[in-house]
Amino acid sequence: MSANALSDLIMLPEIHKQIENSPNGALHKPQVEHNDGILKEKTKSVCPLVETAPNGNGTEAATVEVEYIESENLEDVEDLNTSLEILIGELESKDWIVVCEALNNVRRFALFHEELLCDMLGDVVSLVVKSLKNPRSAVCKTAVMTSADIFKAYNDRIIDSLDPLLIQLLLKSSQDKRFVCEAAEKTLIAMTTWVSPVLLLPKLQTYLKHKNPRIRAKASMCFCRCVLRLGFDGVETYGIDKLIHIAASQLSDQLPESREAARTLLLELQTVYEKSQISSAAIISENQDKNSWEKFCQSNLSPLSAQSVLRVTGVAREGLASCP
Repeated sequence: MSANALSDLIMLPEIHKQIENSPNGALHKPQVEHNDGILKEKTKSVCPLVETAPNGNGTEAATVEVEYIESENLEDVEDLNTSLEILIGELESKDWIVVCEALNNVRRFALFHEELLCDMLGDVVSLVVKSLKNPRSAVCKTAVMTSADIFKAYNDRIIDSLDPLLIQLLLKSSQDKRFVCEAAEKTLIAMTTWVSPVLLLPKLQTYLKHKNPRIRAKASMCFCRCVLRLGFDGVETYGIDKLIHIAASQLSDQLPESREAARTLLLELQTVYEKSQISSAAIISENQDKNSWEKFCQSNLSPLSAQSVLRVTGVAREGLASCP
């Protein structure tokens, strides 16, 4: 074994520790992964991923580079027809370098030629999901970034293929590898931005009762963002009585992210309800308006849940009123 290779192996635990302690998952120092060679990852504007693998006699090394490219830095596909023909085969490849490049090509098609993937979108998404499950972080993160571009390009057309993609993104956004987690959180925001909230809410509601509290928390945050996008008319159409039950149940959840999302959601529901009463001229005075919300909560929730909801919305409103 060469002196350089021995040095890399000795430093492996320390390098992994430095990466885990990085504030935003950026790899300020090389990451070395011992897996059929040595994987080094460094942070630049496009986050190049470098793998060094020994050749047949183990005395020299070959270096291959794969980049984490932000969407705005992606260029168009070079050979359009050929790239499209081999896309599925490359996504199915056992060579992780080939898979990463194929995922970036999916992103290029989504950004520059979205209509060309429409007929094969279901197959493409299934293979993106497969890459999200890949234990190699480079493949996983590239698949996460690909998902964000798919949401932006295809909007509601993704809904029939969403379920397996959604659970993987919720899992990745709640795991310990921070640089993957942060990318997944951005992709979930892209999902709630580009896909219709009416279509997303029933999908997300399933995960509000998931046994994993981290998944519940991420789903709660997505659910809240979707409701905020519904607006006044959308909330009334979807059913404020249905939504208040969901929000009230999240108030007692294990993680603070779930509880905070529930509080934000309840304030939105209170605002919508009070505006609806004012617009119908059913309530005029401020005091009657507050009582109306109280009566609505008490008539739709159990006494304990109603008390919790009124405590949250009342305290929040008092805090807002006291702000300069």
